[in-house]
Amino acid sequence: MTDDLSMVTPRQTDDGGRVYEGLAYAELRGFRPLLLDLRLPPGPGPAPVVVWVHGGGFQWGDRRYPSEALTPDAFWRAATRAGLAVAAIDYRLSGEARFPAQLEDARAALAFLRRNAGQLGLDAGRIGFWGESAGGAIAALAAFADGAVRAVAGWCAITDMGVRHPELADSSEGRLLGGRPVDLPELVALASPVAQVPTDPPPFLLLHGTADTIVAPAHSERLHQALLAAGGRSELVPVPGAEHAFEGYPDVPALVERTAAFLAAELAG
Repeated sequence: MTDDLSMVTPRQTDDGGRVYEGLAYAELRGFRPLLLDLRLPPGPGPAPVVVWVHGGGFQWGDRRYPSEALTPDAFWRAATRAGLAVAAIDYRLSGEARFPAQLEDARAALAFLRRNAGQLGLDAGRIGFWGESAGGAIAALAAFADGAVRAVAGWCAITDMGVRHPELADSSEGRLLGGRPVDLPELVALASPVAQVPTDPPPFLLLHGTADTIVAPAHSERLHQALLAAGGRSELVPVPGAEHAFEGYPDVPALVERTAAFLAAELAG
């Protein structure tokens, strides 16, 4: 794919940053272009960049709306205040394409950002991922497959595609995989971060609500243990009383700040 950004003009933000909206990072035959929005912090750069992957059970979601617990503007500002550029990506949903299409899309976004880092004011050597729920799974898998991603933050991430609804083809995981997870053990393993942890994985920060009834806290706990067993660094942060996506937690902005600080520290220098 040849990228032509010469006609793309970013808009300025009131804090001195820049925003590119609707950049096509991949064009697939017979399919809509895949888009990302890029927000850059104030300053000359080049800036480290975090790829944000939205949640939605692999079935819905939108790059423009990061989390139901926060306004989009508050979310993006927290990241850019920490000195991070944020590339929020769309990807093919399970009604459009089955796994591994979602992983392929995240990797295509990485490739686009690296190819165009100079034009966009990014540091291609300092890239991380930040994902929520289903997006946390995609983020982890993309980081594991890439090998050069320097840090990953996962919020209430799905990490094992075989445990929530193994007998249901009409579940989030079943729609992603194309059948009942119990009948697709090899595909379940390929789509499950807990089964794909490489030797020497990147550092992880995992936040999960202790009252999450949609994606059980055990998902993050198991990934945390697998990362440690592989020799990686991982911090697991239980969020007291929080439901999925931290619903019911009184200070979600503090969780955003903590996550942005982790990514900024890991991507520094």
